[in-house]
Order: sequence, then C-alpha cells, then structure tokens
Amino acid sequence: MGSEAAELELPLVQDVQLTEVMRIRGKTLREKNEKPQDGEKLLQANEFVFRLHFTHQRDLCFLSWKVILDQPGKATIIGTSQHWTPDLTNLMRRQLLDPPAVFWKKPDAPEVVDCNEADALEFGERLVELAKIRKVMYFLVAFTDGLEPAHLKCSVIFNI
Repeated sequence: MGSEAAELELPLVQDVQLTEVMRIRGKTLREKNEKPQDGEKLLQANEFVFRLHFTHQRDLCFLSWKVILDQPGKATIIGTSQHWTPDLTNLMRRQLLDPPAVFWKKPDAPEVVDCNEADALEFGERLVELAKIRKVMYFLVAFTDGLEPAHLKCSVIFNI
C-alpha cells in the first residue's frame, strides 16, 4: 500500500508586540529628526507584522493558501527572504520577497477572495525552501481599502 501525503495547515499569526516595536523605531527616528539607515524599511500605518511557525520543516510541498477576508478590501503579504531577527536588526528592503501574495475581496462579490494565482503560487513555493532553514518566518501584511488585521484569517497548506 502506498503512503499518501498528509496535509499540514500552518496559520499566519499577528505579532502585535513586534509590530509595536517597529512602530516605535519609526517614531523615534521622527522625534530625533533622524533618517532611517540606507535601505531600511519602516512600517507604514497600514502594515503589520505576522509570523508563521514551521512545525514541520522537511519534505514540505506547497499546496495552497487559505485566505478568509471578513469584508471587502485587499491584503498584501510580503515575506522576508533572509533570516531576519526583527528585535535585534532593522528590516531592510532587500530582505523582502518579490512578488508578494495579494488577496482581495470586492464589494460586489462578498463570498469570493481573489488573488494573482501565479504570484501566490511562486510565493508559496519559496516558503518551502525557507522552511528548511528556519522555524519561524516573518511577514509584513499591508491592508488597504478598509481592511484591518482583525478581518484576515490566513494559513498556508502544505503536503507532507
């Protein structure tokens, strides 16, 4: 009897504390009238930090994204390509994965969450490679069109 692949669903979890630390960094720079380091990425008001804990790191095969948006709007999920220790080092623009995974819901189609499938697939496949070398991956999620972190439920599904 052949062994069948099992599915593993890993949720993106909002990191409220890390988001606040990064906002403090930007606020401190503004208060001291200092400029960010060359290439440093400061959080915008609509960006929040999320993380994904890889409970399984070997033999992963990206299957799909599971995204639920409670209301119309857009969520852009950008991963970090390098092993970023955000509590110790500043986030640099060159560390951000491209293309991001963009998910949106239109007001006239409230049951459907759309995405650019090619970009979402490529991004998901990159997660498999990064999972081999890390237990936690960080993401910036930018919300637009009235969407907020409380409106997003997102997980990544892998075959193992």
